[in-house]
Amino acid sequence: MMTAFILQKDAVLCHYHGKGWWPLYIPVEDKADDNDAPIYQVGRVALQQMLPISEKEDAGAEQAAWALTDDYARAHDIELPALDDHHAFIDYRKLITTLPAILSDQLSQAIQLLRWQADTQFCSRCSSPVQPADSGERAMVCPVCHLRQYPRVQPCIITAITRPNPQTGAMQILLAHHHRYGKQNLPLQYGLIAGFVEVGESLEHAVVREVFEEVGIELSDIRYVSSQPWPYPSNLMLGFEAAYARGTIKIQESELSHADFFDLANLPKIPFKGSIAYELIAKVAYEYGIAI
Repeated sequence: MMTAFILQKDAVLCHYHGKGWWPLYIPVEDKADDNDAPIYQVGRVALQQMLPISEKEDAGAEQAAWALTDDYARAHDIELPALDDHHAFIDYRKLITTLPAILSDQLSQAIQLLRWQADTQFCSRCSSPVQPADSGERAMVCPVCHLRQYPRVQPCIITAITRPNPQTGAMQILLAHHHRYGKQNLPLQYGLIAGFVEVGESLEHAVVREVFEEVGIELSDIRYVSSQPWPYPSNLMLGFEAAYARGTIKIQESELSHADFFDLANLPKIPFKGSIAYELIAKVAYEYGIAI
């Protein structure tokens, strides 16, 4: 018997354990032993086990072998607990503020694969219904034209841009209020400049282009820092640091409502812990002896 996470769009079925919400592990049968049941049914995907990348990373967090939608679970008579004060579907964004990175990454994988399944039921070339690959490969295959469709990952850059305060010399970071944050109660949330990588450009060129398009400034000393899978909708966020070189901020009004350099010791509201935006901002602040 193996375990599965149960998902409802971008929310995960969790139980409350006294200190917070934690994903619930539901026992399920291993379909790999059933020759009549395809591994990749719509609403059910096998999950890759995430390996730790450092000794500091928590490798003890239990991972699941499967991810199921709640509709699939109920349709196949998989028993789920009633939703109450101790069992609820919790949005992924809220969970990652407390979960180990290795577990939040597996949940990101689950969200993206279930969405890919739902969106890839027909061939994008000839529109015929597709089938799971016979080899167990994570692909959907067209039986007519034989096109293979794989889960797509969309690379995005996100950049922490710093400069000394022109008046005081205190280190500052460029933050922007994005329209995508929607209507918010005060204080407004500010984040980093980010955007999709275009066809034919390097990651560094994407950093330069996005920053110039959104705030009109030029950069120097561009350095890769780290990455994070992000299931909105299926992104790989690639984090960079860079130094301000020249230019006056001129915002792209279709994307931003405001942008400015803020002293690291006096930041506005920033993205939540667990997001790569928070980690980049916290890293820069730590380098200058400031805890956020």
